[in-house]
Amino acid sequence: MRQYDVLTLFPGFFQGPLSESILKRAQQHGIVRIAVHDLRSYAHDRHAVVDDRPYGGGAGMVLKPEPILDAVASLRRGQEPHLVLLTPQGRPFKQAVAKELVEHQHLLLICGRYEGFDERVRALLTPDEISIGDYVLTGGELPALVLLDAVIRLIPGVLGDEDSARYDSFVDTLLDFPHYTRPQSVQGLIVPDVLLSGDHERIRRWRRKEALRATKARRPDLLQQALLSEEDLELLEEIDGEQGVG
Repeated sequence: MRQYDVLTLFPGFFQGPLSESILKRAQQHGIVRIAVHDLRSYAHDRHAVVDDRPYGGGAGMVLKPEPILDAVASLRRGQEPHLVLLTPQGRPFKQAVAKELVEHQHLLLICGRYEGFDERVRALLTPDEISIGDYVLTGGELPALVLLDAVIRLIPGVLGDEDSARYDSFVDTLLDFPHYTRPQSVQGLIVPDVLLSGDHERIRRWRRKEALRATKARRPDLLQQALLSEEDLELLEEIDGEQGVG
């Protein structure tokens, strides 16, 4: 069973998300164990203080190093978990990073708050620093949940249909193809005929083409990074021809 520990000032933040949907089923089926730990329980004083004013002055408070270092030492339990620091200074979290992290049997996620961590946390722990985007959040709890969801769904047996993860957006750098279900017609919009044809090869080619079309229109930066096959290049030529691109 894989072990995922989360160190946070607000353990209650995780109660709802961890008891619903995929994350709930992964725990119920014994595939993963997720444990949320209160950073304040590792504080060194009776008031459970885990932050202090920054040296040099400035607004806000900084998380003290000792509670974090003691918590990590305790949670290692003789093992060596992969430490992840959720911080705006980290490397961008992408699908490729989720694939890296799913290879680890034990992750320890450390959620930041306030003005961040005492720099000695980074120096002494040398964690994997990860950011989910270039914007400001109140703390690392939401990023931790995003990371858990993205990683755990990649574990074999977590999803009911393994093809669900295989064809997700970003798996091969492209966006996902369009999906349709019943009814066949909604306010004059009809499901494409190819999806009703039963011809699996035509459907496969159509889906690939539409994934390329969506990526070209919405995220051309991803298209530039993608490893495209000869078929992909042919499909892109078809798309350009349909759009009148010379």
